[in-house]
Amino acid sequence: MNKHIPALAAMMLTFALFAALLGNFYQSPQSSFAEETEKVIYLTFDDGPSDKVTPKILDVLKNENVPATFFIVGRQAEKRKNILKRAFDEGHTLAIHSYSHDYKEIYKSTYALLGDIEKCNDIICSVTGEYSHVYRFPGGSFTVAPEKIKAVTANGYKFVDWNASFRDSELKDQTAGKLYTAAISTVSNPRRIVMLAHDTMDKTETVEALKEVIRHFKAQGYKFKKF
Repeated sequence: MNKHIPALAAMMLTFALFAALLGNFYQSPQSSFAEETEKVIYLTFDDGPSDKVTPKILDVLKNENVPATFFIVGRQAEKRKNILKRAFDEGHTLAIHSYSHDYKEIYKSTYALLGDIEKCNDIICSVTGEYSHVYRFPGGSFTVAPEKIKAVTANGYKFVDWNASFRDSELKDQTAGKLYTAAISTVSNPRRIVMLAHDTMDKTETVEALKEVIRHFKAQGYKFKKF
């Protein structure tokens, strides 16, 4: 046996682990949704609704005739059910993100996590008449202990991460141009894009970038879907 093989194998394993960690910056290797057989893109918006930005996002989606999925924060939604109703009536998916969005409280136990999900889901049901089964872990599933992920899926929820991002919660000195560049350059799976953006009140540049992002992917032959 070549004495260099074990060392080479160890080096390759280290590289693979490093690459996996880099990949997880925008997506989790886990997914509870099947892969697509065509070029598709899912637009997803976290942390809303907000009075100022969500309606403007809805205007763009309506004008461009594309669907989206809104992962809502319950405490934001309680006083904005009219905005949720508009999103639902216009054909978009209302999905669960969190009630409190307080990581410390949500993740302190499996019981707390499931309770937070149910509290948010009650608000969705009050608007749509149905409970949602679509969930996004605050911070993404790659930040969550496996036993908590297992508990969520065992309770009938399908979780959604992302593999592309506007980076509108990260970039400083945001402009529509920077967010557009981020959205088209962070795609890691060109067959099935799950695009992360946000619709909190300070994301006005996200609105400005959205139309051009949509038109870019339309020109590339993508079909827009919702969860």
